[in-house]
Amino acid sequence: MRSDSMKKGLERAPHRSLFKAMGYTDEELSRPLIGVVNSANEIIPGHVHLSIIAEDVKAGIRAAGGTPVAFPVIGVCDGIAMGHAGMKYSLASRELIADSIEIMATAHPFDGMVMVTNCDKIVPGMLMAALRLNIPTVVVSGGPMMAGKYEGEAADLISVFEGVGRVKAHSLTKKGLKALEDSACPGYGSCSGMFTANSMNCVTEALGLGLPGNGTIPAVNAARRRLAKEAGMRVMTLVKQDLKPRDIATLEAFKNAIAVDMALGCSTNTVLHIPAVAHEAGINLDLDIFNSISSKTPNICRLSPAGEHHVEDLYEAGGIQAVMKEISALGVISTDLPTVTGKTVGENFKNAAVKNRDVIRPVNDPYGTEGGIAILRGNLAPDGAVVKQSAVAPDMMVNEGRARVFDSEDEAIDAILNGHVEPGDVVVIRYEGPKGGPGMREMLSPTSAIVGMGLDTSVTLLTDGRFSGGTRGAAIGHISPEAAEGGPIALVKEGDTIAINIPGKTITLKITDREMERRRKAFKPRKPAITSGYLARYASMVTSASTGAVFRDDE
Repeated sequence: MRSDSMKKGLERAPHRSLFKAMGYTDEELSRPLIGVVNSANEIIPGHVHLSIIAEDVKAGIRAAGGTPVAFPVIGVCDGIAMGHAGMKYSLASRELIADSIEIMATAHPFDGMVMVTNCDKIVPGMLMAALRLNIPTVVVSGGPMMAGKYEGEAADLISVFEGVGRVKAHSLTKKGLKALEDSACPGYGSCSGMFTANSMNCVTEALGLGLPGNGTIPAVNAARRRLAKEAGMRVMTLVKQDLKPRDIATLEAFKNAIAVDMALGCSTNTVLHIPAVAHEAGINLDLDIFNSISSKTPNICRLSPAGEHHVEDLYEAGGIQAVMKEISALGVISTDLPTVTGKTVGENFKNAAVKNRDVIRPVNDPYGTEGGIAILRGNLAPDGAVVKQSAVAPDMMVNEGRARVFDSEDEAIDAILNGHVEPGDVVVIRYEGPKGGPGMREMLSPTSAIVGMGLDTSVTLLTDGRFSGGTRGAAIGHISPEAAEGGPIALVKEGDTIAINIPGKTITLKITDREMERRRKAFKPRKPAITSGYLARYASMVTSASTGAVFRDDE
């Protein structure tokens, strides 16, 4: 066993003595030691209950003959960090999470691991660690929050963000916003729409590193606790079989995950995280693979923010396994790949069935003939940009308008909420990329303000930063190269014309090549916004959004 290097033999008597100081018995030390990574904390609604899930995982490990050893990792609540300096740390925390797990599982060599996770950067950070360490691992999430209710309609966190804009537009009173605030998030779990957390938990299931149900079983459902116990038991079988994450998360498995991503209409943040996770396995996922798979995979689910359904509805309709079975008819799913269940992908969904055709449409009658995400390129984004096309109004799929240029999210929010952005404008927010932010803030506040003020069918928003999975409307992010690297977005001037063609996958700054070159020669890079602490180190090491915003490899 891997753990024998720290617990077996005469020379390890001091090590065993330290274990016994914590109450471990000789019998417990003779068993496989399983690291239980627990991201529980009291600042994220999706994590506040994870110690219960972790206890269930530990019960499963013990039931199957192992000894669980729990340790924590950090987590940032993107919703609470939104709209202020705290959001600069969200994406940057992903690397810290992966690194800290690597440290813990290398300094204390476990025989296997179960990763108890739930929200935005924590899920991909744990997946990155799993692929990097490559020891038998099961990932189990804490599950999605139930949708709230407001005036008889389903509501969620995005309803509240958009409510702020509605108050400014005088279509909602402050009293109404307070009632919405009190009811939209009714309890623990990851926010209830197909936002980044739930997107990544569904991707984990599709990738084969999470058990069936991982992406959709509600946090409050007892089935979630049973799933956690099963995860604990399953890891023991993986240890005996020596089945590792890289045996499961192959290139074909990542293609499966992207196909499910497209069918569901997941968060644009998956375009950052999936390549970053694949990178840890030595797999290069070029952005063009997303368009290639999207062209063959229809969008068959429209969950909030793109539609009225929530993850609880997807669960009741058959969940991720039903989605995979539905799109497998198109040949976009490799069915013979291994998973943490011990069964193949196809065996996992063999008995799955779609129970609600409003939630999971048939592939011959989809919500959209292409997947939910599109990659755009052009002279404004030579290395690519990302849009959640399933959440864009039909009239905004092809449009052009005058550029309104802002060098930070804060400047843009002020202009939007004070009525300085008009129908037909293209709002450009730059210097918010991985380096320029630094940290590539999510921008739910400006997009929600645009929606709340009734501008989502007439205003486009472009940025080298990124958007929340809860964003809807013509919001195009991850523009690469970013402004801080001298990308073309740094050269846009107030009043320029920008043309967007989402079906044609293009984004164009309508100036001549000569004028572009003139501006490039005159360009002077801005000084870094932060010059000390972790974010300064992060900015010096991080790569482009087009490569998943991973750290540079050592040369």
